[in-house]
Amino acid sequence: MAYVKWTIVTIVVLVIAGFLHYTLPQHDVVRITATKERQITFGENRIFFASNGAGNSEGDNTRFVNFIETFNRDGKPVVFRNEDTGWGWPPYFKFDTSNLQAKASDMISTKENPEWVVVTHYGWRNEYLSIYPNAVELRPVGSPDDSPIPWFNILFLGALAALVIWIWQLLARFKEDRIEPMLDEMGESLESAGDRAEGFWRRVFSR
Repeated sequence: MAYVKWTIVTIVVLVIAGFLHYTLPQHDVVRITATKERQITFGENRIFFASNGAGNSEGDNTRFVNFIETFNRDGKPVVFRNEDTGWGWPPYFKFDTSNLQAKASDMISTKENPEWVVVTHYGWRNEYLSIYPNAVELRPVGSPDDSPIPWFNILFLGALAALVIWIWQLLARFKEDRIEPMLDEMGESLESAGDRAEGFWRRVFSR
C-alpha cells in the first residue's frame, strides 16, 4: 500500500514540476541570426502553440508562425517561436508579436561581430514533436556571460513553497485535532463492544 501511495505522490509531483517548468519564464543569452515567418501544419503538437488568431477558423491545421533563429555561446542553435498569448494561458498577456519580431530583426548580428541578447521565454524545445519555446521579451547584454537572476521564479517558487508548507501544517493539525481523536473514539467503542460481546458469550456458555 505504501508503494501505491508514494507512486501517486511521485506522479503528482512530476506533473506539477513539469507544468511549472513549462510555464515559468526562462532566460537564454543568445546571438540572433535570422527572423522568419514559416507555414506550420499542426498535428499532435497543436497544444504547444498559441490559439488561432481572429483570422483563422478552429478547423485550420495550417497557419504562419514567426520564428527567431539564434545561437548560444556554445554554438548550439536555439529556435524560438514568436506568438501572442493574448488573454489565454500562460498569463503573459503578450500582444506585441509584430513589434518583438521587428526588434529581433534589428538585433541580428554575425559570428565575427556578435551582439548578445537575453531572450525571456517559456515552453520547451522538442525536435521530434516540432515544438518551440515562445519568446516574450528581448534585451541586449554586453557579454554571453551576463545571465540574469530569475527573481520572479525565486519569489514565485518561494511563495508556493510557503503555501504548500502552510497547507501541510493545516492538514496535520486537522488530523491531530479531529481525525485522530475520532479514530481513537471509534477504536475504544469497538473495543468496548468486543468486551461486551465476549462477556455475553461467556455467560451463555457458562449456563
